[in-house]
Amino acid sequence: MRPAGAPTLKDVARAAGVSVMTVSNVVNDRPRVGPETRARVLDAIADLGYEVNLTARRLRAGRSGTVAFVVPRVDHPYFGQLGAQLTTALRASDRHLVIEQTNASKEGELGALSQARLQMYDGVLLSVVGLAPDDVDRLQTQLPLVLLGERPMPPRFDHVMLGNVDGARLATAHLLARGARRVAIVGGTLDDDPGVSGSRTQGWREAHAAAGVPVDERLVLPAPWLEAAQGRQAVDDALARGLDLDGVFAVTDQVAIGAMAALQDHGRTIPGDVQVVGFDALALGEHVWPGLTTVDPHHELLVEHAVRLLDLRTAGEDAPPEQIVLPVSLLERGTTR
Repeated sequence: MRPAGAPTLKDVARAAGVSVMTVSNVVNDRPRVGPETRARVLDAIADLGYEVNLTARRLRAGRSGTVAFVVPRVDHPYFGQLGAQLTTALRASDRHLVIEQTNASKEGELGALSQARLQMYDGVLLSVVGLAPDDVDRLQTQLPLVLLGERPMPPRFDHVMLGNVDGARLATAHLLARGARRVAIVGGTLDDDPGVSGSRTQGWREAHAAAGVPVDERLVLPAPWLEAAQGRQAVDDALARGLDLDGVFAVTDQVAIGAMAALQDHGRTIPGDVQVVGFDALALGEHVWPGLTTVDPHHELLVEHAVRLLDLRTAGEDAPPEQIVLPVSLLERGTTR
């Protein structure tokens, strides 16, 4: 039950079943709290909508000119490229971007939001991975917040999503139209997954259905972290056990680059023996050989919408939250015929 009025440290401590000192250690990001206790406190902070006094004082004083970009991993090329584009867009209005890493965990994402309140960011762009829809629905924050992510979320906050299903359908249809009939999806999943792997597997299936080509589920090759090394290992294992394939749709460009390395390790020519399409239009794809055909999810539109929505909420506009799915297109290079 939420207390009347603004929640206090004592309210958070009572809800989490810990001492006030423990709550203070968590909100000040001190290292002396165990992970389970920290997660319990962060859940209580989110449930109660606790705001530290420092934030309130700074809000009265004015804005900080700083926006937080909360991402699963700082070292991932996708988030590095997106962060650079956001930095350029915010600089035009004399604002700065601060990047926080969550390690794709619920605790990390809740912690970043708590730190955002403490450090007085003007707003947060949150790449949602660890938080489930129910967690997002329970968030209580006065800070302007725009979600960036692949899974559908409750429409309480603005949310900008990539065209995952459309892009995967476009990539797979491109391969099928160029004669491929055994198209593996590297980084796909057979699970009921609403995230990147699941939505892009859905598009892969839909393209096969539209072309009248049967789906062979043995061609679904998981790569859970969507990294180049996993893409390489998945394709290497598949070829070693004799799996027949003449096309690869990789759910990210990094996975595609790993898959290409494995194909070349096994003496397969690209695109002669196997055609390859990636997803993300990373700059790196221009510099591999052959150049990587890829789905362009139009990051420039993601940045444009994210900054626009953040500005809208920062200005206090009472417009309904927007749920935006970006368009996609195909960049044809040398990995397809």
